[in-house]
Amino acid sequence: MIPTTMKAMVLTGYGGIDRLQYRDVATPSPGPGEVLVQVTATAKNNTDRKAREGLYPTKKGEMQSFQMGGEPTLRFPRIQGADIAGRVVAVGEGVSESRLGERGLLDFNIYANERRDINLTPDYYGHGADGGYAEYAALPAEQFHHIPNSELSDAEVAAMGMCSYQTAMHMLTSAGITAGERVLVTGASGGVGTALIQLCRILGAIPYALSQQDKSDALLTLGAEAVLDRADMATFVDRVKAETGGKPFDAVMDLVGGEMTDIFIDAMIFDMNARSSYPRLSIAGASGGNISEILWTRIYLYQVQIFGVSHGTREEAEQLVAWIREGQLKPVLHGAFALSDLHRAEEYFMNRASNFLGKIVIVPDSQWQEHGKLFAVERP
Repeated sequence: MIPTTMKAMVLTGYGGIDRLQYRDVATPSPGPGEVLVQVTATAKNNTDRKAREGLYPTKKGEMQSFQMGGEPTLRFPRIQGADIAGRVVAVGEGVSESRLGERGLLDFNIYANERRDINLTPDYYGHGADGGYAEYAALPAEQFHHIPNSELSDAEVAAMGMCSYQTAMHMLTSAGITAGERVLVTGASGGVGTALIQLCRILGAIPYALSQQDKSDALLTLGAEAVLDRADMATFVDRVKAETGGKPFDAVMDLVGGEMTDIFIDAMIFDMNARSSYPRLSIAGASGGNISEILWTRIYLYQVQIFGVSHGTREEAEQLVAWIREGQLKPVLHGAFALSDLHRAEEYFMNRASNFLGKIVIVPDSQWQEHGKLFAVERP
């Protein structure tokens, strides 16, 4: 029996975590082409915080986000949470009842059209439409992909959500990464970073991680060729040469930005005679600062190709789902919080300790015993 109301964490406006309110709201109904999913776990992404704080401006001085389609789509109240795992409990018109009971993972994008190879006006569930910080969510049936893998818990499925993995995939495909290329992964311990390391290995590329040294063992186990200490950027290029045998990085997957961007470019151009392709910089984050000062002569004389990346395409999402089903991608799950405890999860995420690696998932309180307790992040 599907209840008429459900528990949800509702974002009521731009601001701090006090803007997130735990409420009873109406349970959605699936429309044509949709499924109603009973949410069992939703991965937390940094985009939740940045959207809440108004940190996705497309013009200076504004506090609106994701207006690439012409109009702001983050309207309040909104239920955040993009990377949704759960079970289909009802279907809308045009969707087969054979999908009832199916466990799946959401392709989080709100696509503007049916194009499979391009996504020019990216938006996503949890931003332009309600997401998974709730007990139920109405989602497009064709984007809720069946994940039958019995070896994966629902929390682990959510940890492989598309917000991180598809962003990582699109960074690599935009830069045309091929087998044998040396790729620097910045912000390597987060969700996108750990996804990049795994995807590089699937593609045959060689990932080098930039992170704190106390995370080296975990990142090397995940597939990093070497881990470069982000605490010592003054000697970064010399350390790159030592790790690569004097060869520059072919490409950088940058999630940091700020003053480090120029150093990352240095690591690609110090010996152009050793290169066989153009230096490439894929950017999908700016945790180190939203403004980078770079000499444009360095960009065009060294022919550095820059790719801004936000989300990805249907084709990339479907490829990722295939790799998950085949067991080629592995979850990197740090731990779980109950939905009612989302304020603490936000604080933990922003002040995370040095042992943090991978993803946090948020589990509805009604699902906690079955899907969250095993992975609980304990109070200090």
